Order: sequence, then C-alpha cells, then structure tokens
Amino acid sequence: MINTDAEPRVNIPKGSSISEQEGTWEPSSSTHLFSRINSKMTTPTECLHCMKSIYGKEYTVKNDEAYCIPCYDLLFSSVCEKCKGTIGYYSRDFSYKDLHWHDDCFKCAKCNRSLMEKPFAVKDKVLLCTACYTNECSSKCFQCKKIIMPGSRKIEFRGNEWHASCFICQSCGQPMGKNPVMTKDSKNYCVPCFEKHFAPYCKSCKKVVSVGGMTFHNKPWHKDCFLCSRCKKKLYGENFFSRDDDPFCQDCYADLYALKCDACNEPITDGYKRPG
Repeated sequence: MINTDAEPRVNIPKGSSISEQEGTWEPSSSTHLFSRINSKMTTPTECLHCMKSIYGKEYTVKNDEAYCIPCYDLLFSSVCEKCKGTIGYYSRDFSYKDLHWHDDCFKCAKCNRSLMEKPFAVKDKVLLCTACYTNECSSKCFQCKKIIMPGSRKIEFRGNEWHASCFICQSCGQPMGKNPVMTKDSKNYCVPCFEKHFAPYCKSCKKVVSVGGMTFHNKPWHKDCFLCSRCKKKLYGENFFSRDDDPFCQDCYADLYALKCDACNEPITDGYKRPG
C-alpha cells in the first residue's frame, strides 16, 4: 500500500495582492495548483509543531492541522524495515501489516528482485518472493526430501512431515492417511503389515499381542490368556507358581506338586512367582 496523504500545499505571496477594502487574498493564476485560500483568511500561517511560519513554503495538513514538511516527517513518517531510514513525505511508503518499506527497499531479501506488483511473503519481518520463500521456509518431506509446496496436502506425524502421497506403509506401499500407524526403526507400517512382520504372538492363543501383553519365561502372552494350567483362573497380577514352563495358581500347585509339612500336613508353598 502506498502513502496516500494529501499532496503538499504552498503558501505563495508573490504574484498576489491584498484588497484593502475586503481584506481578502487575491491569488494570481499561478497558485491554482496549490492550497485554496478562502475569503475569511483561514489559510494556516504556522506549523503546529515548530510554530515556524510556513508563509511561502510547502506544508501539509493532517487532522485539519498544518505542518511543515520536516515536522511532518519527524512526527508521522514510518521507518523502513530494511534500511531503518525514515520514509519521508516525498517517498512512497509500501506497507504490509504495520510494516513499512521504501519503494527501493521493497525487494526480496534473498534474490534482491523488486516485489512491486508481485506476490510476496514476510518471514520474521523479512520480505521474500514466493520462490525464495518456498525454498527457504517450506518444510521438506521426511520420505522423499523434496519441498512440500505451500497449500499442498501434507501429513504430520511424530514431529515430521510428509507429502500425503509419500505417507505410505513401508511394506505394502498403501497410503495410510488417517489410519493407525505403527513405527519401527523410523519406518511406518500399517497395522496388518506390522503385525505380520514384527508383532509377537501369544503363547496361549497364538494371536498377535498388540496391547495388554506380558511375558513369562521370555514368551509373550495376552494378560487375559495367562491362566492357571489346571483350573484356568486368571493369574495376571496374582501370586502363582510354575512347573515345566506352565503356570499354576497357588491352590492347584499345592494340590499337585507341593510337599506336605510333616507337622501340619499343609502344602509348603514358599517361593511363589509373579508374571515377568
């Protein structure tokens, strides 16, 4: 956007005269391009800020008050984001979201090409053409390492980004979209492929242990499948015994294998175990 403040005006006494009878200015024809002077002598004669005469000098009006050009620059001019200089009254002010540039500074910070009447982007208050912004600031696909163009569909997963077409199962090659994803060695798999290649299988039911699993004698089990080998009581979280790699609840183990105390004839069941 370009500064559109009113053009500077000039109080020019030369070539004009005062009518003693009416007390009004009679500007010559040379003043028709400048400020209108009315019959009530309302034309300003001083700068509101410095109070110096603007008689015969250029001035401008802001909020119905007159300012000489140096005071206007001091009070109202913007500062260029690139060169940090004042954008004076006679300079064009290119602005974007409260940021301002001289027309000569309105260039891509990377390739130095003018951005006048061209699309651009602002990154950390720095101007970039769309090509340089894409190369410098756009994310890159974790899979193909190519730029993900602004506006294109992308997938974000565990801090990385992919083209939607690159976010596929590493085994079957099918796009995963919003389907559940399993990861191993920084590679992504759909659930069926992951279970096929990597998931453990329960020693009891022979099905995949994906959630709610445990180990016993280095073998995977579903928690609900870890049962007493005799009475089928659930043993997860309970005290149990084992014999020949088979788990037993305390009662079944005592009944089947425990030694009996010579004194009380009760089973000796010290040394119970918990699931590993």
